[in-house]
Amino acid sequence: MTASRTRALRLPVAALACSVVLLSGCSGSGSGSSGREEGSTTQAAAPAADSDLQSDYQKVIRDVLPSVVQIQAGGDLGSGVVYDDKGHIVTNAHVVGDGKAFKVTTANSENELTATLVYSYPEQDLAVIKLDKVPDGLKAAAFGDSAKVEVGQIVLAMGSPLGLSSSVTQGIVSATGRTVSEGRSGGGTGATIANMVQTSAAINPGNSGGALVDLDGQVIGIPTLAATDPNFGDSAAPGIGFAIPASMVKTVADQIIEDGKVTDSGRAALGITARTVVDDSFQAAGVAVVEVKSGGAADKAGIEAGDVITRLGGTGITTITSLSEALAADRPGQKTSVTFTRGGTSKSVDVTLGEQ
Repeated sequence: MTASRTRALRLPVAALACSVVLLSGCSGSGSGSSGREEGSTTQAAAPAADSDLQSDYQKVIRDVLPSVVQIQAGGDLGSGVVYDDKGHIVTNAHVVGDGKAFKVTTANSENELTATLVYSYPEQDLAVIKLDKVPDGLKAAAFGDSAKVEVGQIVLAMGSPLGLSSSVTQGIVSATGRTVSEGRSGGGTGATIANMVQTSAAINPGNSGGALVDLDGQVIGIPTLAATDPNFGDSAAPGIGFAIPASMVKTVADQIIEDGKVTDSGRAALGITARTVVDDSFQAAGVAVVEVKSGGAADKAGIEAGDVITRLGGTGITTITSLSEALAADRPGQKTSVTFTRGGTSKSVDVTLGEQ
């Protein structure tokens, strides 16, 4: 166990109000011999099935865990995934923080390696670092196709939770296509990230930047956030974690490695600086435009400083977060409408979205 702090982000889930229904299993007990035979057959087959699944788990762990590393950034710990045989490692931007130099430990060695920052992209909470010296036998992970990820898939989360390097937890993909906004407290980047993979695999402090892996041994996401329940002192909400999809990881990492930065974010933007405003009841009521970027999407559409945006396309806008989440679902070059108030009058204009 290490004395270093572990990095992980917690996402409040107060807005996700949902009822829990407990379902008890129902079984019919027939008196015929066929029912007893089917029961005995199932019981006999279960150990073999369990053994097969266990073998699958163990094979995936043997194949992928050597590609998952522990990253020490100052006094903080996180995880990373070996991206290629040249020593590039992909992780979360909130793991590297403001650091430029890092210590890296691989799964099969206690020796500390050194690495330097290539580029951090907080807008997507991703970063790439590079080992100063590539050790023999360094193995890059295989990244899967996010479009093929399905709810119900068994997945394993690999990383260094609570400083316990090379740890593995298991769960399923519990949802796809989630749009999640990080806070800035606790080292978060404030990013709004679309198409995240939701998983029941435990994601604890230190798992950030590690690997969410399917049973084919492919990385389908980078664990980034764990939900918290503010009703219980912001303690972790069990079984609700989020991972950045592999497709976005590859898109960002490839650009960073090739160009030293992100040149095509694929993230839509209005080209404004803005803030949340409240109504007379102190309830969030829209987003006030503070500054308009010259030549940006809002500028071309005639939106001005002082306008209060209340709708983007068909989505109502009450806060900066809701605007970010609405934009995360769109693409640069896409045409949409923006509804806003100016001097007490509601207006609507067509906008061609720019790029963040």
